[in-house]
Amino acid sequence: MDNEEINARILFSLARKRKWGESHTAYENMFRTFKSESLGKGGLKFAKNLADELIRDGFILRKPAHYGLQVSLNPAKSQEIKKLIKENLGFDLNS
Repeated sequence: MDNEEINARILFSLARKRKWGESHTAYENMFRTFKSESLGKGGLKFAKNLADELIRDGFILRKPAHYGLQVSLNPAKSQEIKKLIKENLGFDLNS
């Protein structure tokens, strides 16, 4: 699994649950779609590094809360996110 596919799966895990803008979920929930066997040794840590990169790039918004970090997808970049998911996973979110 390459970086682009992992990024797309992270974004798709949030899009599938409709976590755009003000609707947020726990940071850890982004990684529930991954099985440790599919990522290999140290893979979950690698996926978390890629998620942090998506946060820095503005695809994922952070919302610090007293009960833990919450995240959601950036609605301003919705077209880019949908395009990334379609190209790497084949799911069309526009319909």
